[in-house]
Amino acid sequence: MRAYAVETSGVEGMLAGAQFADSFAIDVGGALTARRAAEKMFNRRRGRLSTLLKMRDAAVKPFGLQTTDAKPPAGARMIGIFPVISETPERVVAGFDDKHLDFRVIVDVFPDAAGTRVVATTLVLKHNLLGRVYLAAILPFHRVIVRSMLNGLAQP
Repeated sequence: MRAYAVETSGVEGMLAGAQFADSFAIDVGGALTARRAAEKMFNRRRGRLSTLLKMRDAAVKPFGLQTTDAKPPAGARMIGIFPVISETPERVVAGFDDKHLDFRVIVDVFPDAAGTRVVATTLVLKHNLLGRVYLAAILPFHRVIVRSMLNGLAQP
């Protein structure tokens, strides 16, 4: 099974005014909670994904933007590099607000008799020119990264 694009729905109100949204899904065997799916997605950084994140950090650090090695807010619940905003067994909402843009990553799980469909949705609210430029530059990599993270769920 491979990750595939799906219609973005059911995320209204997660980031008011968001100007960008996309969703990708994968069907996996077995049961997963949203937290477990998000942990498997965000904690696994191998090969190409690790390289892309290092390149991203090097590019944004001179602009004072948050990097993946930034310290989380005190007391924040984290999954990988993302602070958890809200969580239920069926949905995890993670992300943060920065000076150039705010973003949310929403991981939903839909169990059925055949296994679990995992849907990862990204929402972005751009604040300024830097946010628009950043999103335009990162978008091609974003799609590769999200699909790669979802495809990792199908691996043991």
